[in-house]
Parts: sequence; C-alpha cells; structure tokens
Amino acid sequence: MASTRPTRIVGTSLKMYFDLSKTLSYIQGVAELDAHAKALGIDLFVIPDFITILEARRILSKTTVMLGAQDVFWEDSGAYTGEVSPVVLKQAGVKIVEMGHAERRRIFGENDAQVANKAVAASRNGMIPLVCFGEKSHGSIASAAVGMAIEECRPQVMSVLAAVSDEAEIILAYEPVWAIGAKEPADADHVVAVTKEIRRMTAGRNGVTRILYGGSAGPGTFAKVADGVDGLFLGRFAHDIMNLKQVITELSEA
Repeated sequence: MASTRPTRIVGTSLKMYFDLSKTLSYIQGVAELDAHAKALGIDLFVIPDFITILEARRILSKTTVMLGAQDVFWEDSGAYTGEVSPVVLKQAGVKIVEMGHAERRRIFGENDAQVANKAVAASRNGMIPLVCFGEKSHGSIASAAVGMAIEECRPQVMSVLAAVSDEAEIILAYEPVWAIGAKEPADADHVVAVTKEIRRMTAGRNGVTRILYGGSAGPGTFAKVADGVDGLFLGRFAHDIMNLKQVITELSEA
C-alpha cells in the first residue's frame, strides 16, 4: 500500500496570528527549509494572510515551497464586496487554497455546498483545494466515536468529491474540531481509523488525493498516524520554524 501513496506533504496556515513584518520573516524562514524538504522528498507549503501573498511569492520564488491562500470566493469576478477572486489568487502565484476550516464554518456559517463551490473554483483556476473537515464532538467510547466521526465527516468530504473534477488534485485535511487548539492531538488510533475510511471514499479518483491530519499536530505526531495520512497540516506548533523542520524530517523517516 505504501508504494502507491502520493508524496508526503506538510505545511501551515498562519491564520491571523502575525503582523506584516513577522509574517514576512516567517516566510523567509520557510524558504530556508526548502533545501531540507527537497532533499528528503517532502512537499512543503505555507499559507499566509492575503495582504502578504505577493511579497511571499517573491520570497519563495527560487524555492519549491507551495504558496497558499486561506480562503477564496466561488465566482471568478463580479460584485462581491470583500471577497477574493480565484483568478487573482492564481495570478498572484497561489498554488493551494484552504477552505472549509472549522473557524469559518462556525464564525461565518459556511456550509458544505459553499465549500464544494470554493473547491471547484480553486481547481477550475489551476490551484489545489485544501479542504478541511472534521467532527465537532468526540464520543467517550472509542469504537462509537470512530463511527460517529465518519458519519459526520462523510457529507463534508463527499460534497467536495462530487463537485470537483475526478482528474483534479485535491488535499483533504482531517481536523477534528474538538482537537483544534487542544494540548494534545487526537488519539492516533482514532485518526487512522477515520482517515482510512476517508481514503476509501476517494478510491477510484484519477487525480492525486492526499489526506492530512491537523488538530494540535506537531513533532512526534506523524509516525503515530502515518498509516492513515500523507502528511500534516500544522498550526501554532509550526510558529517555531525548528518544529516545522523537525516535522519535515519525521515525515521522511516514518
């Protein structure tokens, strides 16, 4: 099975944690990890805020680090005040577009249909949708918790798979809502069981499909969940660039 799995990948979204100068300093630090990731055969991405995307592209221009955006609108142009066009993101050098994060679902009321539309828009414009999904609550009985998680995640994933071209590359980031910002990641057995079922949902696709784990992921996480995922989507643990470097190394070793 391992020989048929896609290239492993790791990256982080900076959300709204950093100011302008700190963001650009961090992007420079990620650029300096490019040689390390490339030597180990690991794909690396970073997702800053919208304001710094153009300068981030300049900093990353001589690297293979993939530049991301934290959101996108589903129409290419029009009277959509405050939204960001997928056409413009593509022109700005964006390769990956994050969508469906639990914070956007909770704060802004985003739903599965909207996330699917955003995935289509990103793919239509030659970018890779990075679709976040996950269950809100965690059952106390392990076997029941897995089944509940799968059923809650199924419509989130299937709505995107039904909308996006079968040939399109896609990244699915499993982030149990209850694990985001927690002291510890979700139990490894739980993550592997859920993500293996998600992989079965994607069986038969022609496009590259990679599955990540996020939710308090950091150094030491990947080896425990490698049976189910192709990489990690990091949060605050990656704010320390040396943690990110360590995770890149761990992805190559597990």
